Amino acid sequence: MFEEVSSPEAHNILQKSIDVVLIDVRSSMEYEYVGHPVGSIHIPIKEPPGWEILPNFIDNVKSELMKKFPDTNDLFSIQILLMCRSGRRSGEAALLLESEGYKNTINIVDGFEGDKDMNGHRSVINGWRFHDLPWEQN
Repeated sequence: MFEEVSSPEAHNILQKSIDVVLIDVRSSMEYEYVGHPVGSIHIPIKEPPGWEILPNFIDNVKSELMKKFPDTNDLFSIQILLMCRSGRRSGEAALLLESEGYKNTINIVDGFEGDKDMNGHRSVINGWRFHDLPWEQN
């Protein structure tokens, strides 16, 4: 079963390791307009309007890993940090990648925007943005 970490823990992993990648699996609209972690690779797992798992998701991950780590002999052992808005889609992505043989998938449980507060607002309890970790907006 994949590991789960908070966004600050994920940032710490990114700072300490060279064989790690951060994949943002949110939709293109979220990635572009809400913002995304600096240095993240965008590979959506689902897109509107259907919100079904995209059939090329695994192939897209493999392609991006091969670009980022051209000298590795074992793509399946690279640490893959996965992020979405709040940890749900990235958990699905982790399971999907594990089913394909990836051994080091890590779900960022509070995602980019985090959990909702009592008023239904995000980015006020936890998440990448809440913790003021490096992010940018297009």
